[in-house]
Amino acid sequence: MNEHRIAMVGTPCEIMAASKLQQYTDSPIDVKLGLFCMENFSYKYFENLLSEYDLKMDDIEKFQIEKGFVFLSLKTKETVKIPLSVAKRIIRKNCNICVELTSETSDISIGSIGSDDGWSTLIIRTKKGEQIVNGALSQKYIEAKELTDSQFILLNRIAQSKINKNLDNIEKREFLARPVLYQRIKSDESIKKEFSESNFLDLKSNVIDVGSCVLCGACEYVCPDNLITIDDTKPIMNGECPQDCHECFTVCPRTFIPENLRNDNFKAIGNFIKVLSVKSLKHSQGQDGSIVTTLLDYLLTNDIVTEALIVDKQDHLAWKPYAKITNDIDEVVKSGGTKYSVCPVFKTMKNIKEGVN
Repeated sequence: MNEHRIAMVGTPCEIMAASKLQQYTDSPIDVKLGLFCMENFSYKYFENLLSEYDLKMDDIEKFQIEKGFVFLSLKTKETVKIPLSVAKRIIRKNCNICVELTSETSDISIGSIGSDDGWSTLIIRTKKGEQIVNGALSQKYIEAKELTDSQFILLNRIAQSKINKNLDNIEKREFLARPVLYQRIKSDESIKKEFSESNFLDLKSNVIDVGSCVLCGACEYVCPDNLITIDDTKPIMNGECPQDCHECFTVCPRTFIPENLRNDNFKAIGNFIKVLSVKSLKHSQGQDGSIVTTLLDYLLTNDIVTEALIVDKQDHLAWKPYAKITNDIDEVVKSGGTKYSVCPVFKTMKNIKEGVN
């Protein structure tokens, strides 16, 4: 039993990696708060796009994607909007094969789609998630109301649209012999056999080299010999994989998915217990009604978790995301808001794994 109980915040692919870590390792992740996510941007390409508008990352106070535009709130108090149709060209290529909008294997999913301004749509998926939401409601951390029928229909329609579009992309990739393993329907017995025969070389050829890597850092985290490194680019192995080690291939969110974690695209937003529209009564800083910040505050204050795994911005490199583990609520509040770029979130858990404070 791990002495750490971490609440993590992540996108659908990162939450899937966390779910596989929970299933196949002694993971310190205890609570999964999943974000709604259509896609993420390449940081480098984002910089290039901004230069076309005579802007730099450092000029931006806040990002928001809404109603077909990327809204940039500048430090000068001006707002610049870029059509999403233009911004599409800087989307990371692996996002084009993601068929999850709402982080279906999380305990609680959070996003803005479907709810009124200032409110968040919250999907309770597990009994643990239900207990957390009920506790946050009873202690007046959040308030909640039912999603209307039209709001629920909108959420499902957008989720289904992402599924349909990216299933077409997956079919095209498979036709060109660029495998998309995580969407293959296989029995657990067959998956177990595949895992037992695969190592980093298989991960490299079937995921990394074909542009499916999500840079979550799960492979680097689980490598028992510290042979895998990720530094803003794809995972690299320094050395030779032990013959009997299959951990990196097993926990990758873009390799085969076990039956209990698989939706098979039959339900647009996956399995759930309840869908609510919620608003924070504690915090106003951040996105989507500050619900992620507020739930982390509730979890840490009540010692339900020992730490939170969050993504913050780097001070010396504007809007460049980096992951950190903290039990400081002020740091959680400071990190609020979407970064729209990726970083290896599980990399920072290596210190816990290795017993380093």
